[in-house]
Amino acid sequence: MKGKKGFLPAAAAVALVLISIVLLNYSISLDREMKSLMLKQQELNQIRDEYLVLSMAVNAVEAKRSLSKVQGIVQAVDEVFQSIGLKQKVKSIKPLSTRDLKDSVEEDAEIILEKVDMNELVNVFHKIENAPMILAVKGAVLKTTFDTTERLNVTFTLSLIKPK
Repeated sequence: MKGKKGFLPAAAAVALVLISIVLLNYSISLDREMKSLMLKQQELNQIRDEYLVLSMAVNAVEAKRSLSKVQGIVQAVDEVFQSIGLKQKVKSIKPLSTRDLKDSVEEDAEIILEKVDMNELVNVFHKIENAPMILAVKGAVLKTTFDTTERLNVTFTLSLIKPK
């Protein structure tokens, strides 16, 4: 009996240590899994944020597309330059080409501006970007005028994208 009484507390202590080791390992594995899930959650949050930004950009373009009431590129250019008071600086508007896209039509035109300063040019590009229609500048050439170096002659290609 004496040996059995000493064996029982020792067995209980060994069982307690084994249970503690198993619970510690389980706790460590749960901690690793939690860290892994937190990293996945951060990645998903970043993807969600990117999606929201892209979604807002697409919605803005779609809204511009539905607001477009112009008949062609020449009318769009007239609206842009008339609204900022630079209609007299437009030397010419040459319609270039029209392409049928999947759900829309893209019209290109070459616009020549004479004797504009840098502030006026910035206003033109700002107005093009914020116009209630889809306009895109495809290329631009800036040259200084012969009489003053502060003034520029600008030739650029502008595209109007409108729904079919």
